[in-house]
Amino acid sequence: MVEIVDDPFPGIEALNTLWLSAWNGPVAPGYGKVLERSLAHVGAYEAGVLVGFVNVAWDGGAHAFVLDTSVHREHQRKGIATALVARAAELAEARGAEWLHVDFEAHLEGFYRGCGFRGTAAGLMRLGE
Repeated sequence: MVEIVDDPFPGIEALNTLWLSAWNGPVAPGYGKVLERSLAHVGAYEAGVLVGFVNVAWDGGAHAFVLDTSVHREHQRKGIATALVARAAELAEARGAEWLHVDFEAHLEGFYRGCGFRGTAAGLMRLGE
């Protein structure tokens, strides 16, 4: 059974194991400091092992941002990511955010629409070009 945990502050080893499975690469150095500044983060654990994670960054005011939605490859398509995003939204609202934003690749549109996000106009600039 998967347990959803608010603000678990997982260790770098646990995050690296998850990131390697979900993203094929390690977590960014210093990620623990990122979590210290986040509005919230949510972990999914099975038998004490981190199998899913989402971070909620914010601007210190009304806007919060879903980042790093991750589920271990062996646990995908079981509703874990949906549960993580739903809990992240609850925490963001409870902690004062009025808006929850997310950026995603085109193949994830159905997932995020299913979580309740709607389309908006936005801009994107690739730095260094």
